Amino acid sequence: MTDIASNSRLRTLTEEFVELEAKLKLGGGAEKAAKIHKQGKLTARERVDLLLDAGSHSQEIGLLVAFDEYDGKAPAAAVVTVLGKIEGRECVIVANDATIKAGAWYPETIKKILRAQEIAMRNRVPIIYLVDSAGVNLPFQGGVFPGQYGAARIFYYNSIMRRYLRVPQISAVMGMCVAGGAYLPALSDVILMVEGTSFMGLGGANLVKGATGQTIDNETLGGAMTHNAVSGVAHYRTKNDEECIDKIRTLVGDLPRADGTRLSIGEAVEPSASSEAMYDILPEDHRAPYDMHALLETFLDAGGVEEFQADFAREMICGNARLGGMPVGVIANSRGMSKGKPGSPPRFGGIIYTESAEKTAYFIENCDRHSTPLLFVQDVSGFMVGGEAEHSGIIRAGARFVEAMSCAKVPKLVLTINHASGAGYYAMAGQGFDPDFIFSLPTGRMGVMEGDSAVQAMFGTQLDKLKAAGESPSAEFEAEMDAVRATYDRELDAKHAAARGLLDAIVTPDNVRRSLILALRTCLNTSTPHIGPFVLPWTE
Repeated sequence: MTDIASNSRLRTLTEEFVELEAKLKLGGGAEKAAKIHKQGKLTARERVDLLLDAGSHSQEIGLLVAFDEYDGKAPAAAVVTVLGKIEGRECVIVANDATIKAGAWYPETIKKILRAQEIAMRNRVPIIYLVDSAGVNLPFQGGVFPGQYGAARIFYYNSIMRRYLRVPQISAVMGMCVAGGAYLPALSDVILMVEGTSFMGLGGANLVKGATGQTIDNETLGGAMTHNAVSGVAHYRTKNDEECIDKIRTLVGDLPRADGTRLSIGEAVEPSASSEAMYDILPEDHRAPYDMHALLETFLDAGGVEEFQADFAREMICGNARLGGMPVGVIANSRGMSKGKPGSPPRFGGIIYTESAEKTAYFIENCDRHSTPLLFVQDVSGFMVGGEAEHSGIIRAGARFVEAMSCAKVPKLVLTINHASGAGYYAMAGQGFDPDFIFSLPTGRMGVMEGDSAVQAMFGTQLDKLKAAGESPSAEFEAEMDAVRATYDRELDAKHAAARGLLDAIVTPDNVRRSLILALRTCLNTSTPHIGPFVLPWTE
């Protein structure tokens, strides 16, 4: 348990997440870690910690992926993927966790590696692979081997990075690296191996004996000395894991660094409010209103948002701000009621109306022209519906919003506060539109609609008939509706989304600002258009 004291919704969910996070970071457990140490190796997380700059903030990507599958026996899908700094520059790290099934690949392992590669490609930052894997997890080979986004996609991305994007790739074989998995280091720029503990080959000694009848030990077949002195496949040989990590840090430090930004970056200024204030700002009930401006002041640089069209379509906040000294265009949903046009009814916060869609589209296009990155702060329940909305042309305005967001070439960061629902989620840079990073507070809720709305949509006609007849729903009918609500509640939870890779990470209030700054700095490594999972050298 943490020392977070209070029963507020955000505090409770943060506490639950921190406990889950700690559990998942144990990997296969202390016994498996001890076995790794006995082999003369470090665990994946020990390697990553040693590789990253001491004291710097890092953000693990996809920690919760698959946590609720495989009876809990594949924490983090057996691979650690991290965004952090090495020798002062932003890098992506992929490290197989050999405490879990000897680092074998589950289907979700592939998903995480591909996401890490996409971050590196899109932002043109180095990617480091710490390889220690027995290869495909054979009982799940059907979800690993075939398909457009199967294991082959990893090697496709390797090739694109190497040939076209010039993204530095460094592979350290620090344990087993077998079969098709050997192409991952082979398609990298540099390969390091560790004496006595690393092996790289298309087949291990047992497979070779079965296939050819040849008897040969793994070290002679594909050990560090073999691939450095005989085959010439590897480029560096190190005595142990620590020396290997130190060599990687040197290699990263020697890489040329291009200034990829045209932005005017100033000194970071601490926020006007503390992260702790977030607990008091967000209400117990996720449907209740709160002050979005006050929330923004807990992680944006002091001064908050200089609002654009502040008096128009107030349900949507658009404006310029600074994050760690870097300029951002903020787009945030304002919850609660706001004034509409004179003579028109008040507007519901968290709902996108025709005017707010048009206002936001215009603001996005301005930011794109000025090369200003975009920060979407989601608490959106969807677009307005009804006769008045349809007659105002909301479909056309919504399409313009979506198009402006989709085609903006600047970096796009997303932070979900509460709701990420309906087509409003799409317009606010949902995952399908390839934002650079998607984070969520533990309070995030992602889905088409809330449970009560789903019940109304599914059972409304029957309920109306019962009401007209003066009858009440039966116990069985009530139980059926309760089951729908329970399913929606479970599937709306941020942890459910994170487990399926729909979020990069759940961030706690004390980490929101640091994680957003790290993500934005990573994005600014290149001025290449931030469109799609990767963009080949841009020509217009």
